[in-house]
Amino acid sequence: MNLKTILTIALCTITLSSIAQKSFLDMPYIEVNGYADTLVTPNEIFIKIIISETDTKDRVSIEELERKMVAGLKQLGINTEKELATSNIQSNYRYYVLKQKDVLKSKEYQLKVGDAVTATKVFMKLEELGIANTQIEKVGHSEIVTIRNSCRTKAILNAKDKAIALTKPINQNLGPALLISDYSNEGDGQVQVERTGNVRMMMAGAETAELPQIDFEKIRISLTVAVKFLLK
Repeated sequence: MNLKTILTIALCTITLSSIAQKSFLDMPYIEVNGYADTLVTPNEIFIKIIISETDTKDRVSIEELERKMVAGLKQLGINTEKELATSNIQSNYRYYVLKQKDVLKSKEYQLKVGDAVTATKVFMKLEELGIANTQIEKVGHSEIVTIRNSCRTKAILNAKDKAIALTKPINQNLGPALLISDYSNEGDGQVQVERTGNVRMMMAGAETAELPQIDFEKIRISLTVAVKFLLK
């Protein structure tokens, strides 16, 4: 194949591409945005637990505190082998120097539970064991991908309904979608929890035997798509 033939093919390719692009832009179309959202109750609650020798006045070792914590969580029916992990893999222990000759150890964990009732029981059990340095770190949902895809379906149907509402009065019909753009902001389905606001713990009266209640704000999932529909 000589140079002239190669240049001719390249020129034809560029020309056809330009024609195709121009024909797309010249087509009558309508562009609309579709939106959908939903609220889901978290079913993944991550609790941050820090045990430290400073938690006990009689200087119970961190190893003993750890054994008590694991035993207490198992009493609640929690699979600690699966749901409890140390947050700092490289360094299981953190050392705090209080005085020149006093060095106390601290260890941090992350515990995952599935509902607010279990989270409440965990806080009460840890407090009973003298482990008070705990907080809810983040919440999430295990089916977040499925929920987002369901929202995508609703969002594009919303876009189609809008397009029909806009074109019906002028006696035009929608053709196939020419372009679909997904403007959703993907994440891991987990929401960081601030110390105030997203989690409320309401203590029952001292005279009752009721458990405290932890209320979680539902996670909002929202999706936006842009669709170009051909007009007939």
